[in-house]
Amino acid sequence: MAIVVGAVLLLARWVRAGPRLAVILCGLALIGFVVLVRPSPSVVRAATMGAIGLAALAAGRPRATLPALAAAVAVLVLVDPELAGDAGFALSVLATGGLLLLAPGWRDGLRRRGVPAGLAEALAVPAAAQLACGPVVAGISGTVSLVAVPANLLVVPAIAPATVLGVAAAVVSPVWPAGAEFTAWLASWPAWWLVTVARVGARLPAGTLPWPGGLPGALLLAGLTLGLLLAVRRPLVRRLVAVGAVAVVLGTLPVRLVASGWPPPGWVVVACAVGQGDALVLPVTAGRAVVVDAGPEPSAVDGCLRRLGVREVSLLVVSHFHADHVGGVAGVSRGRRVAMVVAPALAEPAAGRESVTLAAGAARQVVPAAGWSYRSGGVELVALGPPYPMRGTRSDPNNNSLVLRATVAGVRIVLPGDAETEEQRALLDRTPPQELRAEVLKVAHHGSAYQEPAFLDAVRPMVALVPVGADNDYGHPSPVILDRLTRAGARVLRTDTDGDVAVVLRSGRLAVVGRGLPPGRR
Repeated sequence: MAIVVGAVLLLARWVRAGPRLAVILCGLALIGFVVLVRPSPSVVRAATMGAIGLAALAAGRPRATLPALAAAVAVLVLVDPELAGDAGFALSVLATGGLLLLAPGWRDGLRRRGVPAGLAEALAVPAAAQLACGPVVAGISGTVSLVAVPANLLVVPAIAPATVLGVAAAVVSPVWPAGAEFTAWLASWPAWWLVTVARVGARLPAGTLPWPGGLPGALLLAGLTLGLLLAVRRPLVRRLVAVGAVAVVLGTLPVRLVASGWPPPGWVVVACAVGQGDALVLPVTAGRAVVVDAGPEPSAVDGCLRRLGVREVSLLVVSHFHADHVGGVAGVSRGRRVAMVVAPALAEPAAGRESVTLAAGAARQVVPAAGWSYRSGGVELVALGPPYPMRGTRSDPNNNSLVLRATVAGVRIVLPGDAETEEQRALLDRTPPQELRAEVLKVAHHGSAYQEPAFLDAVRPMVALVPVGADNDYGHPSPVILDRLTRAGARVLRTDTDGDVAVVLRSGRLAVVGRGLPPGRR
């Protein structure tokens, strides 16, 4: 916003426009920019601050940025109280606050120590923004980034040309399409650099440190950050902190670099730790995946997909519409395009169906019958059930779950949703035994006791994945079922004790990797 409005202001002064005309031109640019990039919470915050600043400019008053930020936040939260709980809005406000309160002092301190002016500002700005945003980021992702500041430094030269050229292409396109196309091509190069730095930084194995997630983790990091800011005012403490930070980095970096990181190479399926619910991910290509169910709430499945680097969902499979499978469906589409949604014919409960329809948006929706197949990249799917509509069972939504067999890199995976004994028996009656055989089984209904032993024997998995929430009220998973699977030779992994769990293919052999639970959830 500052770059665009600043460019218009410079142009207005170059043509010697008066203050009021300059304010009008900048106001039009501000409104047009919001329309162009869409009014996300961070854009609305910046636009409101810009409007307040322009009003001060028109009135001939000094432009005080901190009061402008405070006024913008107050006005926006009064107009739309839901912004108070929006992570994007909070990050935008905190980053701006860090730039206003911390960056100037840090820049001046670096310059007093002989750091050149441009470099001092380049170091102070991203460091201040990262420190201010750190608690919210840690609460959302359960991680603390070690590469955010250098990544921001690397992209600084690309931000202004990408922004100005991109806006110029949009403005010119209605009257001169060829010129707009050329301008957009020029803008694509700095934009490519931005995306490249983001992707490489996100994939570095030593790029993040695990941290307790949720509100406790955010408050813990906020308290430590505040204590650190107060403590480093003393020279001796500053030296101790610097020495300690260097020691920690030198001590932990080799371990982080040697470790394989997450996701592990060669993964064929990941069961996400989303609490008492299901969310499984199958890799299609780099950055694309098939997602089977979405867990009970959005942030957990969104975090799992971010850890796996999933930027596009080729197919979202909804096994059935219970809240522990669809409550987090908005997290699947958060910042990602969902190309297609597959859901069962039985639209019960209705609230679950409505939430899926709302989250699907423009995605194509399909209701598959038994025998339906799908292929994308390295994933093949076949619908095994339900073989026919089932009514009058212990739980009709569970017993009308979509039952899929997936094949990834030659590994067969059976995904039965929450199918209970009735649907499992129907599958045994209608499906040839060889069609049920698989190396990996996602144990139905969180490992509940409602399993047909003959169904487990027909699958005969080498690995059994149990998505289940810690200390749940249902007694899941059943010790009897776990014991039966173990005695049959399956390696059993549970998300309540192992965190995200992955099945990987290494040198033609299956292996399992548990990411582990963050410290606050152990």
